[in-house]
Amino acid sequence: MKLNAYLSGGMEYAQNNGADWRVELESWLKRELRHGSFNPVKASERFLSSRYPGIDFRAAKSDDFNRHKEIAAEIVRLDSSEIILHSDYIICYYDESAQRGAGTKGELTVAALFGKPVYLIKGMPIADMPSWVIGCTTEMFDDFEELRKFLRDKFLH
Repeated sequence: MKLNAYLSGGMEYAQNNGADWRVELESWLKRELRHGSFNPVKASERFLSSRYPGIDFRAAKSDDFNRHKEIAAEIVRLDSSEIILHSDYIICYYDESAQRGAGTKGELTVAALFGKPVYLIKGMPIADMPSWVIGCTTEMFDDFEELRKFLRDKFLH
């Protein structure tokens, strides 16, 4: 059975929508562990271009609030369903961009509610993290290399 990881973390307020670490980790998961992954950056791009071509989702928050709200609600349902139905564990990079937004907190809550392990990489001091996020977390790591070692030990031995 192929396992799947959901890659959670800041997007709305992150540099390059948080794509960089996700692309790198996605490749590593596939190559090293033979695990699949759900990259919400790529999924959102596909969703927006197919369902709402030509609409600037971020600008719509100011320009067309009702349309923005409608699109955001669909994204919440899609991402939450992905966690519930198709993800075996969640990898979360929690930094200032994740803290500023709300999606990551929501994703971790859904994961915790449905008993999905949450492996969190600390991108900020733990004292600055919300207790709610800490409460949703299964394991915490200081960096991506520490996470990779944990995942190798967990899934390859």
